[in-house]
Amino acid sequence: MKKNLKPSTLCVRGGWEPKNGEPVQPPIVQSTTFKYDNSEEMAMLFDLKKEGYFYTRLQNPTNDNVAKKIAALEGGVGAMLTSSGQAANFYAVFNICEAGDHIVTSNEIYGGTYNLFGVTMRKLGIECTFVNPESSEEEIQKAFRPNTKVLFGETISNPGCKVLDIEKFARIAHKNGVPLIIDNTFATPINCRPFEWGCDIVTHSTTKYMDGHATQVGGCVVDSGNFDWDAHADKFPGLTTPDESYHGLTYTKAFGKMAYMTKLTAQLMRDLGSIPSPQNAFLLNLGLETLALRVRQHCANAQKVAEFLHNDPHVAWVTYCGLKDDASYELGRKYLPNGSCGVMSFGLKGDRDTAIKFMDSLELINIATHVADARSCVLHPASHTHRQLSEQQLKEAGIAPDLIRLSIGIEDADDLIDDLKQALSKID
Repeated sequence: MKKNLKPSTLCVRGGWEPKNGEPVQPPIVQSTTFKYDNSEEMAMLFDLKKEGYFYTRLQNPTNDNVAKKIAALEGGVGAMLTSSGQAANFYAVFNICEAGDHIVTSNEIYGGTYNLFGVTMRKLGIECTFVNPESSEEEIQKAFRPNTKVLFGETISNPGCKVLDIEKFARIAHKNGVPLIIDNTFATPINCRPFEWGCDIVTHSTTKYMDGHATQVGGCVVDSGNFDWDAHADKFPGLTTPDESYHGLTYTKAFGKMAYMTKLTAQLMRDLGSIPSPQNAFLLNLGLETLALRVRQHCANAQKVAEFLHNDPHVAWVTYCGLKDDASYELGRKYLPNGSCGVMSFGLKGDRDTAIKFMDSLELINIATHVADARSCVLHPASHTHRQLSEQQLKEAGIAPDLIRLSIGIEDADDLIDDLKQALSKID
């Protein structure tokens, strides 16, 4: 396939190149196993000396075709689908961390990821320090330790909707000899390709914009191939020293730029098995085909809604980088010049009960534990997605008690504004 294709073309044509007489849509290979004519061929697959399929827990043709499309969209050397966005973030970090290691992450991240890093991975012996992404480089540097292995952030934070200064985070990460991992779920590669700004590894919850229709739960890890693991070999022995579970194979020597992705598949997916079904990968691909079209509509609608909320007397504040007085406006212009996403956060004048009454009065916009869908939906994080956090943890995660997360879909913007108007009128 021709190189340097535009994202809109890659959404439709990337990952699968049908030959003469083959289907234009990637087939669903709904099989757990694959047959070979002799034992030696199978042995070579298990030894990573030959490419191919033998068990869907490691690789499946349908899943791989979709992963290739996402890798092409992000500009990466390879990608792997997972069963959820949570699994993608866990795999991305755990692939280069082990007990006794430490990670640094922005505190402006999704509540589930905050808990994953701050609680669950701590139980595995991996410590985490949360930093305010708006702090100076000098202040963030103080969080690093000799055993720090990763710096993590979100392009557009969920639910705070703040834009990450990717270049700043990349500088800090590389100064400390560690990769920068960014969750690019909200921006998608249509509006931001973090590798172009110094990021090393990207993750996605494909459940969101990539699927776009609330039909499947999934995730993806994409590697840029740019981080030099051997230059920091002492920090990443899992990649740069022999793996006894594969007869002493060293990933960086055997696979070069594909070292990280090969280990991710051959070791973590083999052992933990958080795979998506081929059917789910097929559904994800259908969503990807219209991603570029839908993202444009999400952004156009969200800009209109954000401006409406910004000017409504019931609203205390709005966070959306498309607004000129937003704190992330300049970062948005830099990293997201074509628009950010359809998600915004805002607060109403009043208390928590005011927010609940407002949401309960909506007629068209759904109250749902979801975001980045074709249908508009709304959520109160302190009461829903982040309710497991204490008041102090909410503060540390940048979640105000009055924060409402609004995800604008691809309906007509005027219909959505009318629904917001009637709901706001009922909180007087």
